[in-house]
Amino acid sequence: MSTNVLRTADGWWVVRDARAVRIDTKAATTAELLADRGAVREAAASAEPGTPVTDLVAISPVTTPCRVVAQMVNYRSHARDSGFTGDIPPAFFRKASGSVCGPGDSVVRPRHVRFLDYEVELGLVVGAPLPIGTVVEERDLPSYVAGLVVTNDVSARDVQLTRTQFYESKSYPTFTPTGPYLALLEVEDFAHLLDLRLKLSVNGDLRQDRTLSDMIVRPARALTLLARFQTLDAGDLLLTGTPGGTALKAPPKAIEKIGALLPPAMKWKAFFKSQSKNPHYLRAGDVITAAIATPDGRIDLGEQRTPVADASQEPR
Repeated sequence: MSTNVLRTADGWWVVRDARAVRIDTKAATTAELLADRGAVREAAASAEPGTPVTDLVAISPVTTPCRVVAQMVNYRSHARDSGFTGDIPPAFFRKASGSVCGPGDSVVRPRHVRFLDYEVELGLVVGAPLPIGTVVEERDLPSYVAGLVVTNDVSARDVQLTRTQFYESKSYPTFTPTGPYLALLEVEDFAHLLDLRLKLSVNGDLRQDRTLSDMIVRPARALTLLARFQTLDAGDLLLTGTPGGTALKAPPKAIEKIGALLPPAMKWKAFFKSQSKNPHYLRAGDVITAAIATPDGRIDLGEQRTPVADASQEPR
């Protein structure tokens, strides 16, 4: 069974049902905690009654700075929503690690962003160096992936689409809520990864709901492809794509063909005029709820609840 670890401002905790036991470790980073698994196991086996989890304020269990890499269009349902047909070539992009925030922090919409979108994603936390040229087979996953986290790849769609700029549109502060738990996996847990179900709701309205079986490029293959050009180290984070159900969807084919005939400025003006009628984009006051778990609870990454705020509403 996986072991859930929670991080607060003053330390690390093993979560056991509704209570948490402090881990006796000097680890300041996720990488250092992964190197001190003995301390994690001691806390998990401890007879201490622990502290109610509700009394703890969780922060991201992935410490920064670190590498944050993401897969693009990696679920079949998301590919359909995005208007892709045929084979989808594997693609990656980077996010600034300054975008990582806690599972209860506000997602802050920058003042110039009109179309703010959500993307629940399974995050893989790297447990060992992945050198250039590494080939990862399914049986090798436990050697390179230490654990899993819930992430939300928040996206400024008007920046992403008009500038074809993934890095900026997905890297603003608070654009990668992470946690609450880092689920440290045992070897036998990896056989259950495809049972994981990703769910995201906004104000209680279920928007995304798919299992990993909808994934196009699965973790072992993704790590192999990434290792062609990108080194990863313990504590780095790979976001593995989002299922269908995001606010952004491709326009109907007829509209898309007409748009292709227009000058770029006119095309985008028409597109975003139509998008302005879409009620699914995030607004101040919304609350995003995201969770990932297997049906039997063998792996349960917890639930994050992140309110949305406008930058002008944040304290100075």
